[in-house]
Amino acid sequence: MTFIDDTIARSLSEIPYGNMDFFMQKAASASSILYIGDNAGEIVLDRLLVEQLSGTKITYAVRGGPVINDATFADAEESGMTDIVDVIDNGSDAPGTILADCSDCFQQAFKNADLVIAKGQGNYETLSDTDKPIVFLLRAKCAVIARHIGCEMGVPVILAANM
Repeated sequence: MTFIDDTIARSLSEIPYGNMDFFMQKAASASSILYIGDNAGEIVLDRLLVEQLSGTKITYAVRGGPVINDATFADAEESGMTDIVDVIDNGSDAPGTILADCSDCFQQAFKNADLVIAKGQGNYETLSDTDKPIVFLLRAKCAVIARHIGCEMGVPVILAANM
């Protein structure tokens, strides 16, 4: 096992809030997944996870335009994400995913997905009230969100909603 493999395995085994096995089971049983990315720098790690979910129809979504440090279509191309799955943008340059502001294409992909994987606190803040089966992958970066989730601030979280 390489240093990188070991680091990733250790990181995944140390998620204090959530259940990686449950997440992987839900992802494996879904026939279509909409994976909503977050930070541009994390798209490479997203790609590693997407590769682990092979066999499932995955659409990866990025922001419609530059906002903060969020991933855009150019980042998806640079990381090679466009080589392994369909990539769409959400049609919005707002932080998070405000469905009413998103393109019809994105809204249709959201509606049709069996499972949504949403990365980052901004996506949690904007999508946690939907009735869609969603797995949120994030770090609770503020006390309000940590309290809402029921975890400690700063910890990695896997949170399944509506399942």
